[in-house]
Amino acid sequence: MDTKNLELLQEKLGYKFKNISLLEQAMTHCSSVVNRFESNERLEFFGDAILDMVICEHIYQTYPDMDEGSLTQLKSSVVSRKTCSIVAEPLDLGKFTVLGKGSEKLDSITGSVAAGVLEAVIGAIYLDGTYKKVQKFILKNFKPIIEDSVLSHHKGNYKSLLQHYTQRNYGITPHYEIVDEQGPDHNKCFESEVLLGRKSLGRGWGVNKKEADQKAAYNALITIGIIDETGAQVKTNGK
Repeated sequence: MDTKNLELLQEKLGYKFKNISLLEQAMTHCSSVVNRFESNERLEFFGDAILDMVICEHIYQTYPDMDEGSLTQLKSSVVSRKTCSIVAEPLDLGKFTVLGKGSEKLDSITGSVAAGVLEAVIGAIYLDGTYKKVQKFILKNFKPIIEDSVLSHHKGNYKSLLQHYTQRNYGITPHYEIVDEQGPDHNKCFESEVLLGRKSLGRGWGVNKKEADQKAAYNALITIGIIDETGAQVKTNGK
């Protein structure tokens, strides 16, 4: 790869290599070499492990109320070949990948090939820089997917989604109070209010206290601007 393309690629990645040979190897597909040790396969293996570590650390720290099963499900949805190929696409890695004669350019290929190149780049950045450098690169490219996966995981559970939002942005958990009830004992309706500290975020009615809490959380999420009235996502980050 010529110097101009190496410079353009580093601009795309947002990372400047000290050892440019690591980047060149990361972009070398096994179809273009006789000796497989000159390809990006070993870096791909290494980068896969680094990606797994960074994502696991991030979701463990960011979502403290998720149990082991939920964390595993979230990690599996984010650290996958399909996700890596999606992340690789806007980076235009295909324009810079060295492939053997007769092979298509990677920008027209989806799936495991694109994912493998991205993982090799991750491995190269780690070896060239520091853990913090590769962590920054990974989270910059994967955080939107993580946030979308969290929202999908909690779809319909508005209390859980609101709790994640407030813990992440304010460091505290909302609480719920029944502020009104109407109807006869055998057919009561309840009004719940969700509060963040002393601030009211919203109220909602339900045929039982659990439903009232969910409705209050639903109305709070609409007011904040996280979901619209259909329950669809408006945004997943920011205060």
